[in-house]
Amino acid sequence: MAKVVSVQLNGKHTFTKQPTLFIELLEGQGVAGDAHCGVTVQSRYLKRLDPSAPNLRQVHLIQQEVIDDLNLQGFNISAGEMGENITTQDINLLALPLHTELHFADGATLKLTGIRTPCSQLNKYRKGLMKAVSKKEGEQAHFVCGVMAVVTKGGSVSTGEVISTTLPPTPHHALPAL
Repeated sequence: MAKVVSVQLNGKHTFTKQPTLFIELLEGQGVAGDAHCGVTVQSRYLKRLDPSAPNLRQVHLIQQEVIDDLNLQGFNISAGEMGENITTQDINLLALPLHTELHFADGATLKLTGIRTPCSQLNKYRKGLMKAVSKKEGEQAHFVCGVMAVVTKGGSVSTGEVISTTLPPTPHHALPAL
């Protein structure tokens, strides 16, 4: 059964986010009080390219299983340390198709928009971390540092909540790198 392991936010544009008891999702914006909350792009890098672009990176989710794997490799990472707002368990986020909806107990709903592309800040945080989350399968890059989503229905999300999913209509499309 898919569930929320931890929730995090940070009002400043720093790499990590701090665990909290719950987060409030704002429809069309993201996590209330988080530096990445907004209708338009909030990533400092992407904002320089086009400040009017829609924010497809409102909420960052990562699987606890990815964190566990990185810890087995010696990285010593806890929930929120890779910048995610929601840490999940028992759901393969990376395998879900584009526009999959994630539903939470309070009615909050997220729609998946893409796979998070790793940035050089990962290596500043832990040497070698960027390579560890960037796998190559033939000529194709495969990133395992989480997924991005937009809030389609607001509400609160707390640790321990069950997550249910609704797949989009077929044909399904893979999550693009964002």
